[in-house]
Amino acid sequence: MPVRLNITIDEDVHERLKRDLPPKGMSRFINDVLRARLRPSAEALDDAYKAAAKEHWRKGESGDWAGTEVDEWPE
Repeated sequence: MPVRLNITIDEDVHERLKRDLPPKGMSRFINDVLRARLRPSAEALDDAYKAAAKEHWRKGESGDWAGTEVDEWPE
């Protein structure tokens, strides 16, 4: 559910947003930018890791990388 928010931004940024975005597109753009910039919550990451662990194709892929797991790298 959308929440109305009162924020302050620089005038030049506002002018550019008005110039570059379609009418009524500013809120969506700001929301998308903020969502991309914020870190995922621990709960969202945990859910993603659990879902990835259930994907059977990943087990086959992990064998391909076994050769990179060495105690010491050559100098």
